[in-house]
Amino acid sequence: MAYCKKLEKYSLPASSANSHLDKISIMKTIGLLGGMSWESTSTYYRLLNEGIKHRLGGLHSARLCLLSVDFSEIEELQHKGDWDATAEILSRAAQQVQAGGAEFLLIGTNTMHKVADQVADSIDIPLLHIADATAENLKQNGVQTIGLLGTRFTMQQDFYKGRLTQLHGIEVLVPDEKEQEEIHRVIYDELCLGKVEHASRDYFLQAMERLVQQGAQGIILGCTEIAMLVRATDTDIPLYDTTEIHCAAAIDHALNTL
Repeated sequence: MAYCKKLEKYSLPASSANSHLDKISIMKTIGLLGGMSWESTSTYYRLLNEGIKHRLGGLHSARLCLLSVDFSEIEELQHKGDWDATAEILSRAAQQVQAGGAEFLLIGTNTMHKVADQVADSIDIPLLHIADATAENLKQNGVQTIGLLGTRFTMQQDFYKGRLTQLHGIEVLVPDEKEQEEIHRVIYDELCLGKVEHASRDYFLQAMERLVQQGAQGIILGCTEIAMLVRATDTDIPLYDTTEIHCAAAIDHALNTL
């Protein structure tokens, strides 16, 4: 409302004022559960605001309600296998985000989509699932077989790769067990702490190459921190950055262009 008053004060031409008001009126407020880790949440915040600015121009930025949880608590419960407790934490956080005015919700992490159904059931606003957004992008690019890197939970369990296969018909390949352990270690012991090591980048690139040799048409960066380590300039393999894809889908939804 304050922005509308400024438009009146400066007496913009009616066509210009109406154009700006139309853009503002259609923008939904994005809800974001962050902090898992905050390193990737900062990327979400930047991409959402850059995307809205690119679409609308000028000084526009995202209408955004963010709640960042304490990742130490979440990480401990993950490794204990107490997913119900993580669901309770995220459900309470989602309810707070909804109360803050969010009109739909993002969970800013791949792994915690393991409890996406519980979180979605706890709120009255839609949840935009990261795997669905990724699958739509893959299908647009004609991808039928994809490699997946992520936490051990994401690579081993069906909440993510099963969704890609069962709902979207995409075959998913993952590294072998030894590689999964090292990828998982790098994510938690390095990337979530903001550390980017050249040796770890080389390890990830070698794992990706082996998946391509098995038939993968590209690689899903299925942990929101992996893009800190591996970029498109590091390889000729097509990379699908789930953080970028999730944010782009959220911007489409916020602007009613889905």
